[in-house]
Amino acid sequence: MNIPADLKYTKDHEWLKIEGNVATIGITDFAQGELGDIVYVDVDTLDDTVEEGEVFGSVEAVKTVSDLFMPLRGEVIAFNEELEDEPELVNSDPYNKGWMIKIEISDSSQIENLLDAEAYQSLIKG
Repeated sequence: MNIPADLKYTKDHEWLKIEGNVATIGITDFAQGELGDIVYVDVDTLDDTVEEGEVFGSVEAVKTVSDLFMPLRGEVIAFNEELEDEPELVNSDPYNKGWMIKIEISDSSQIENLLDAEAYQSLIKG
């Protein structure tokens, strides 16, 4: 299982790459594996400010639909448009080409609530 050490994680299985006040967000390798083959990624919050814990979109797999939860309060400033034609990038490359959104972070103090790679690994191992 791939859990890059340079990323932050949530209990809802999202990852964040934080660069200054911008965070790139996607779902973890563990999450995509649990969901199975992803057929559609829906994000309708572009240009909206979304509160921490609110739904910013959803992922549809062959057998289920799962909500995506905002890990930090921020404005959604980009959506990975490649996912419109190739949602399977979330399965094949969840930490690079399979990213979902970029946000401008509104409250950087919330970063302290995120998990590091070691804590995330403990979470998924139960």
